[in-house]
Amino acid sequence: MNFEEALEYMQSLRQFGIKLGNERFLNLLERIGNPHLEYPVVHVTGTKGKGSTTAMAAGILREHGFNVGSYFSPYVFDVRERVQVNGEMIPHDDFARLVSEIRPYAEALAATDAGTTTEFELKTAVGFLYFAERQVDFATIEVGLGGRLDATNVVSPLSTVITNIGLDHMHILGDTHAKIAYEKAGIIKPGIPCITATDNSEALEVIRQRADEENASLIRVVHDSQPQDANVIQWKVTGNINDNRPEFTVITGCNEYTGLRAALLGEYQLANAGCAIGAVEEASNRIGFRMDPDAVRRGVEKTTLPGRMQIARWNPTLLLDGAHNQIAAEALRAELGKMQYERLLLVIGMVAGHEPGGVVSVLSPLAAKVFATQPNWHKSIDPEEIAAAARISNSNVEIVTPALDAARNALAEAGPNDLVLVTGSFYLVGDVNPALLSAKRGD
Repeated sequence: MNFEEALEYMQSLRQFGIKLGNERFLNLLERIGNPHLEYPVVHVTGTKGKGSTTAMAAGILREHGFNVGSYFSPYVFDVRERVQVNGEMIPHDDFARLVSEIRPYAEALAATDAGTTTEFELKTAVGFLYFAERQVDFATIEVGLGGRLDATNVVSPLSTVITNIGLDHMHILGDTHAKIAYEKAGIIKPGIPCITATDNSEALEVIRQRADEENASLIRVVHDSQPQDANVIQWKVTGNINDNRPEFTVITGCNEYTGLRAALLGEYQLANAGCAIGAVEEASNRIGFRMDPDAVRRGVEKTTLPGRMQIARWNPTLLLDGAHNQIAAEALRAELGKMQYERLLLVIGMVAGHEPGGVVSVLSPLAAKVFATQPNWHKSIDPEEIAAAARISNSNVEIVTPALDAARNALAEAGPNDLVLVTGSFYLVGDVNPALLSAKRGD
């Protein structure tokens, strides 16, 4: 198979949907040589910030001189974003070769009681196998959905991270913070430290109980308002609080990392940085390498990801952010309050599994106009539903599809000092690739 054929085969597995549970995936991994057991792992879940934390942990490890694989979920512009080594996406040829290599094992497995491999399982297997081939020293692995029954939860981590807990994917994970926390806390392993920035008391209690059951130390990442102790990581802003990239300090039970500045925009990234630093530090304690504050600083400063408060152009400003749940929308709203612009033009579309009312109600009141649209994804929400939610708080709502046309229309209506925000889903952001925006309609 070439790359296009491999991608087509992978996408054909979508028809089998999501199948939570790891028995089938473990069977597939055993057939291809258990590549996931060949390198130490930092395993990351959470409602918001898990991708950024995964990336920053990888960046810190790279700056220490390690060969590092990273697995992300989902991707934004290119499926190969999911599988990276040292910040470089898996090459097209390697992607196609590994899908071709795994396919016969997956098809043989489908003929048994285990059933058909899912699209996500195949993507994850490609990542695990590629990391083994590249002989990575570490892999930082982002959970796809939940944690306990996620395909990635077959790894043997040196440290785990639960960034935070919000109400998302409630049709699968449960309708309370406690139920969702139970699923995400499923990545905690016996005796393996867990880092969390969770501040919801109901969720935190569930995570704490799971950590106690597994005899795993629980280390909280908090703002500097709480006393320092061995089980607390503090982050505090030391620069201008209104700066999108303020200077900050992270203090762990072992070290103080000063003069940090995240490349990723948003104050919430400081807590993510605290999670990443804590996770790598715990891994270093188990492996036995010395944490270098300068390497930590470089890792945090160099880490970027598409679709996370990404400014794609200026005059007017085009901001791309995959805020797909209410906790992410609230964090985005806080950052918008620090930005200078005259009018906000909101382009928003979402996919099934995320409650549109929570996201739209947070962002719609801020907008001079809302462009309700639809991601080019098989589970996208009807833009009429998005528009109805927006009209509750905003009378100026227009439905425009496809998403690229919605973004183009918003930019055409925007003045040089306005802000066009594209949000609601990483799949929507992926449809508004800046390279496509510069092309003429119909190209």
